[in-house]
Amino acid sequence: MKKLQSIAIAALTCFTLTVNAQIKTPAPSPGATVSQKVGLVDIELDYSRPGKKDRAIFGKLVPYGEVWRTGANASTKIKFSEKVNIGGIDVDAGEYSIYTIPGEAEWTIIISKSLENWDADNYKKEEDDAARFTAKPTKLNDVVETFTIDFSTLTGEGCNLDLSWANTRVSIPIKVNTDEAVMAAIKKTILDGPSANDYRRAALYYQDKGKDLEQALKWIDIAIEKRDDAFWYIHNRAQILGDLGKKKEAIAAAEKSMEMAKVYEDGDFGYIKRNEELIAKLKG
Repeated sequence: MKKLQSIAIAALTCFTLTVNAQIKTPAPSPGATVSQKVGLVDIELDYSRPGKKDRAIFGKLVPYGEVWRTGANASTKIKFSEKVNIGGIDVDAGEYSIYTIPGEAEWTIIISKSLENWDADNYKKEEDDAARFTAKPTKLNDVVETFTIDFSTLTGEGCNLDLSWANTRVSIPIKVNTDEAVMAAIKKTILDGPSANDYRRAALYYQDKGKDLEQALKWIDIAIEKRDDAFWYIHNRAQILGDLGKKKEAIAAAEKSMEMAKVYEDGDFGYIKRNEELIAKLKG
């Protein structure tokens, strides 16, 4: 009996060790993530990095004239936080796959909207292209052992995205419209000033935190001046007046908000009931 128990325990121990055993080995083409701020745009790359390993690369391991995943494993991904111009073509903010067709004198660069393809074998849909353009390869004096994608020639208006491996480098120009973004921010912040909703948010924050309610009233009045059709702003004004103890004025504001809500073509958004409840509370 004891012998059977010993055999059972030994078998269970062996099974447990087998289930829990994990042998980790280095990936032959390790993954990499590269992030870069270009002007005001965030660009992020996710790709795998195969090694040269004494092999002939372009024209051999990576054939000329065929679609390449631009790395190893899954296709290379690139993400833009804002609209950019890449290779002379405008591309909207979002995530894309990068495919390339290497050539001895010219490469075709493909920015694809499809993120589903694991590798180049499944790439067959040119209608998924967000951009397709050509770039000239340059010969390097020094060998790049591990496939590398990085950023160079950084300015506030753009950069180059460099693909380097073996004795070859391809530089892809990326331009960002920093000036347009900055001028839009200047116009909004300085020339146009805060929006009606900016003033409303400030007023409601002061009210919620029990800060200077007279200042909150001034801000909500400015918001109403900018958006005199916004009956929900007038409801907020009634709330602030109520907190200030100005019940008569608060009731008048709530009644005005309620009447405006009744005839608003897109609906009252529940403000008829809210104003009725506020008036009842103020009168009570």
